Amino acid sequence: MTILCVRFQLPSAHEAALPGLLGLLEEFTPVVQALPPDGALADLHGAERYFGRTALELASVIRVRALALHGVDCVIGAGPGPMLARMALRDARPGVTGVVPEDAVAEYLADKPVAALPGVGTRTARTLCEYGLDTLGRVAGAPLSTLQRLLGARTGRELREKAQGIDRGRVVPNAVSRSLATERPFGRDELSPERHRRALLSAAEELGARLRAVDKVCRALTLTVRYADRSATTRTRTLEEPTAHSAALTRAAYALYEALGLQRARVRAMALRVEGLDPAEQAAHQLTFDPVDEKVRRLEEVADRARARFGPRAVMPGSLAA
Repeated sequence: MTILCVRFQLPSAHEAALPGLLGLLEEFTPVVQALPPDGALADLHGAERYFGRTALELASVIRVRALALHGVDCVIGAGPGPMLARMALRDARPGVTGVVPEDAVAEYLADKPVAALPGVGTRTARTLCEYGLDTLGRVAGAPLSTLQRLLGARTGRELREKAQGIDRGRVVPNAVSRSLATERPFGRDELSPERHRRALLSAAEELGARLRAVDKVCRALTLTVRYADRSATTRTRTLEEPTAHSAALTRAAYALYEALGLQRARVRAMALRVEGLDPAEQAAHQLTFDPVDEKVRRLEEVADRARARFGPRAVMPGSLAA
């Protein structure tokens, strides 16, 4: 168990605190991969020998230091590879490290549903379950030709390897996140377009603030709508220019939503993802003679400072305050 998957319990608006927490992990190993907004992978292959402690013992030290130095608790999963460490994280809780034993990987995976495997979406899981392959143990024991016929040659081969516990992933130090995402679930299946748009406004405002907090801009926006029957629709739009401007993200989100042409659809959740992240200082902005646009951007800067000081709900659009 030499790979740790750490999730710091940070509010989404405090993503800017992640670099300092990554520095804490780098005191133990230089092989640290950021998983914004609040997580990281750490490879402890050399650290175990250097410190004379196991990965689980080092996980306990990391948890204590995060609390003592940053006032942030965390949950940690440990496994022999990145995929297994991510799965172990689901069994973790504050104070207790989730573990996938290196000598019992097959037993750990055998009874897990296929959807528990990272990278297996709803459609793939449904296809496998229709043929009785509803657990990872059954997928691991299925003929490769069967899986390739159902899912395709490459996907079938990779899925079978993962179900057998073969984890070919690695921790990539200093990897730059290329996307940020947020989701707005509804308490009950929602029919109202007004509430759909309000959820999109809230999500776009959050993503804009998170982008500006880490000095990034995005090139594309993806909307995912999840329905009551567990199906989903995903659409992506390339933006006119790279941006972190909440109003621009909101307009793009509304355009994606309107293009779906939903007719009294029972929506369970809506998610937005910004993709193609680049440093803000490298982005070009088309100048405009519209004084309103410039005023909105300046107000946005003031609102960001207020939220950083008084919390994420200190300033918000009036339609979200009700």
